[in-house]
Amino acid sequence: MKASLSPSWDLSTEHAASRHGQPVLVNPSTGEAFGAGDIVTLHASYGYMIAAEGVARLAKRAKLTAKGKALVAQFVGSVPPR
Repeated sequence: MKASLSPSWDLSTEHAASRHGQPVLVNPSTGEAFGAGDIVTLHASYGYMIAAEGVARLAKRAKLTAKGKALVAQFVGSVPPR
């Protein structure tokens, strides 16, 4: 399954880096994948952040299906709170 969060970012269980159904954050233009706990820069104005936090932020504006929302919840929920 794949959910588009923005033109630059997808969540996917179809990428080779995904294991056991756990989604990864994918930059479709580069194919690079990130886990929920990885540090990423999703947009220049956001700066560095944990991928799960960035996905939660992007998901607020994305038009997601129920399955897409479930994928976001699975990704964001895989990181213990700080």
